[in-house]
Amino acid sequence: MAKNGNDAEIDEGLYSRQLYVLGHEAMKRMQISNVLISGMRGLGVEIAKNVILGGVRSVTVHDQGVAEWRDLSSQFYIREEDLGKNRAEVSQPRLAELNNYVPVTAYTGALTEDYLTKFQVVVLTNSTLDEQQHVGDFCHSKGIKLIVADTRGLFGQLFCDFGDEMVVYDTNGEQPLSAMISMITKDSAGVVTCLDEARHGFESGDYVTFTEVQGMTELNGCQPVEIKVLGPYTFSICDTSGFTDYVRGGIVSQVKMPKKVSFKSFSSSMAEPEFVMTDFAKFERPGQLHLGFQAVHAFQKKHSRLPTPWSQADGEELVALTKELNAAQAGAAAVEQLDEALLKKMSYVAAGDLAPVNAFIGGLAAQEVMKACTGKFMPIIQWLYFDALECLAEEEGVMLTEEECAPRNSRYDGQIAVFGTKLQDLLGKQRYFLVGAGAIGCELLKNFAMIGLASSEGEVIVTDMDTIEKSNLNRQFLFRPSDVTKMKSDTAAAAVKLMNPSIRITGHQNRVGPDTERIYDDDFFESLDGVANALDNVDARMYMDRRCVYYRKPLLESGTLGTKGNVQVVIPFLTESYSSSQDPPEKSIPICTLKNFPNAIEHTLQWARDEFEGLFKQPPENAMQYLTDPKFMERTLKLPGAQPAEVLEAVYKSLVTDCPRSWADCVAWARNHWQCQYSNNIRQLLHNFPPDQLTSSGAPFWSGPKRCPHPLEFSTSNELHMDYVLAAANLFAQTYGIQGSTDRAALVKILQDVKVPVFTPRSGVKIHVSDQDLQNSNSSLGKMFEISFHCLCVNFGIFLNRMTTPTSTWTSSWPWAA
Repeated sequence: MAKNGNDAEIDEGLYSRQLYVLGHEAMKRMQISNVLISGMRGLGVEIAKNVILGGVRSVTVHDQGVAEWRDLSSQFYIREEDLGKNRAEVSQPRLAELNNYVPVTAYTGALTEDYLTKFQVVVLTNSTLDEQQHVGDFCHSKGIKLIVADTRGLFGQLFCDFGDEMVVYDTNGEQPLSAMISMITKDSAGVVTCLDEARHGFESGDYVTFTEVQGMTELNGCQPVEIKVLGPYTFSICDTSGFTDYVRGGIVSQVKMPKKVSFKSFSSSMAEPEFVMTDFAKFERPGQLHLGFQAVHAFQKKHSRLPTPWSQADGEELVALTKELNAAQAGAAAVEQLDEALLKKMSYVAAGDLAPVNAFIGGLAAQEVMKACTGKFMPIIQWLYFDALECLAEEEGVMLTEEECAPRNSRYDGQIAVFGTKLQDLLGKQRYFLVGAGAIGCELLKNFAMIGLASSEGEVIVTDMDTIEKSNLNRQFLFRPSDVTKMKSDTAAAAVKLMNPSIRITGHQNRVGPDTERIYDDDFFESLDGVANALDNVDARMYMDRRCVYYRKPLLESGTLGTKGNVQVVIPFLTESYSSSQDPPEKSIPICTLKNFPNAIEHTLQWARDEFEGLFKQPPENAMQYLTDPKFMERTLKLPGAQPAEVLEAVYKSLVTDCPRSWADCVAWARNHWQCQYSNNIRQLLHNFPPDQLTSSGAPFWSGPKRCPHPLEFSTSNELHMDYVLAAANLFAQTYGIQGSTDRAALVKILQDVKVPVFTPRSGVKIHVSDQDLQNSNSSLGKMFEISFHCLCVNFGIFLNRMTTPTSTWTSSWPWAA
C-alpha cells in the first residue's frame, strides 16, 4: 500500500485540484498528520470520507456501538445486512477504498489517554458531554488539536480547540496582492498612494514589501512592513521622515505572515464561549443553541435516550432543563431571555438524523481538520451553530404527531423523526433530473439515496458526458481507481444503488443543450418534479435555467471554487432565476498594454496564452482548412478589414516560409523566435522610447504603469532559456509531424550552428502607446493593406501552382494534411 509521510512524493495526478488551493507545503504538512475520528454514524462517516480524500497520513475510525435502523438514514457505508455489527468495523474497508495513500484502521476500545497521544488531530462525534470535556481538556494539555461536531436533527454544532499557540501560515489562501505606486510621503507614518487604475485591496494589519522604488530606495527589499489602510488607494507604513525623497515608480506587494491564534480548552470555552458569526445561521441566538445542545446531553444522560420526536412532554422537560442550565451560567454563557419555541423545536427533532445536515456539518468539520493539519486558512474560533428550521412548515400551529414520526424499523427512521411519514412517501415518488456527475453531483446523488428520493414510484435521471479521470478520484468519492475511463453517470448510479438499493436511477451520457432537445423534450420536462445542476460552465447553467423557467420546474443550482461555494434555489416566478443576475464582465486588458507595456502578472499570463494560440493553434487550423476545405478562400476573403491578409499570410508562412524539414529546423525556428520576442522587440521598443524619454508635458515616459524593460541575452547555460527553446521546438515539430527530442546536450550542439541575424533597431517604426492610437492608425492603413493583400495573393498563386504539381506530395506527411 502506498504511504503518506515526509519522504513521500505528492501524487500530483491525484491531488492536482487540491494542490491549487493548498499548495505543496501545506499538503506536505497534512501528509504527516494522524487523525482519529470517533463516532461512525452519518456525521462521523462524512468527516472521515472527506479527510481520507484530502490525503492525511492515516485515519483511525472509532466506535463502540453497533449499527441501528436509524443509522441508515445518513450512514452511507452501512447496509441493512450490517445491522447489529460495529459501525467502525463495517465502515473501515469501504472508507479505505477512497484513497490508497491513506491507511484506514478501525478501533473499538475506549479512548484512553495513552491511546489519544498517537494522534495530531482528534475529532469527536456522537459523544457525551462528559467525554467531550475529559478528552477536550486532555488534548489541550498535550497539544493535540480537537474538533467536536454534533448534529441533532435540523441543528448542528461545531467546536475547535487548536491549542494555545496555533500558527496560521496563510489566513485566507488568496494570492498575494500587489499594486503600483504613484507617491510616498516623508512622515512619521509615511503615506503610500497607489495608481488609481484599481483599488489596492489591502487590509489594515497586512504586511507589504517594496521593489523598484526610485528615490526612496530604503524601502526596496526592506523587511515586511505592517500597514494601516487609509482609503481604497492609500495606506500608511512606517516612519519615512528620515528616508531620501521619493522620485517615482515602485511596486508594493503583500507578504503572507504567520499569525498565532490562541484557543481555550473545551471546559474553559463552555463557560466563556466565543461564537462565530456567519450569514447562514440565525446568530441572534447563538447562546440559545449553545444551552440547547447541553440540555439535550443532560436529557440523554437522565433518560438514557434522546427526546421522543415531536413529544410535547419531552419538549417541556427540555425547556426546563435549559432554564436550570442557564441559571447556573455566568458571563457570556448566560442568556437573558430563553427562546422556548426554539428549544421545543430542538427537542422535537433532536432524535433525527438527516443526511444533508450531516453532509454540511461534516464538510465544515473536515475543513477544520485540514486547517489543523496544514496551518492554512483561519480556523473557526471557537463555537459554530447552525439550524435549518426553515425546512419545517412555516404555518403557525402546524405540528406533527408522535405517531407520524415514530420509528418503523425503516432505513428512513432518522428522517421520519423530523418530517414524518407523509413527506417520506412524497420523496419516494419524486422524479428528478441531475445534470452533472462530478464532485457536486456525487454528493447530491449520495444525499438523494440517503433521503429516499425516487425510492418507490419516482426516478432520478443523471446525465454526464464525461469519463472518469484519475484527478477526479480526489473529490468525486463515488469513483475508484478501477473506474478510470468509465462513464461518470453510469458508475455513479451503480455506486449509490449500493448505498440504497431502493433508489430508482438511470444514467445518461448526453450534453444538455439545443442539440439534445429531442431527448429532453416537452414530455420529459413536464414529467419532472425538479432539476439539480452540478455543472462546471455558465452556458449550460443558463440553458438549464431557461428550460426550468419555461417549464416552471424548481432548480437547485450550486457551484464551488476552491474553498468558496454557492447555492441558489430557483422557484420560477417566485424567486430570482440563475440568469437574472450575472457577474460583471472581466475587465479587458488593452492590446497595447499586453504587447508593449505589461505591468502585472495577469498581463503576462494573457500575453503567453495569446502567444501560444497564435503560434501553435490558429495557424495549423487555418492551414488545414486551406488544404482541405474548397470554400476556405471564399470565406476568408469575406472577412472584414485586414483579416484576409493576416489569415492568408499566416497560412503562407505555415506552408512555405516557416515550414521545417527536420528537428534542426524546428530548433532554429524556436531560437530565432526567442531572439525576436525577448531581445529584438524590446530593443526596438527602447529605440523608440529610450529609458530617459520624456512626454510632451516633460514627465518621464517610463513611469506609472509603464515599466522600462531590458532586452535579454540568450545563453545555453541558462536553464530557463533552454527550457523555452526545447518546449517551443517540440511543439513546432509536433505541429508538422516531425520527431522531437528532449536531449539537451544535442540541443546545445544544434544551437551552436543556428544563425541568428544581427538586429539593428529601425527608425520610423510606429509603436502604439494606447489602443486609441492603434485604432486611429488602423483606419488609415486601408490602402497599404490593399497593396500587401495583392502581393500576398500573387504569392499564393505561385504557391497554388506548386501545390498542384507532383512534387507537392510531401505535404501528405503532415498530420493535419491527411
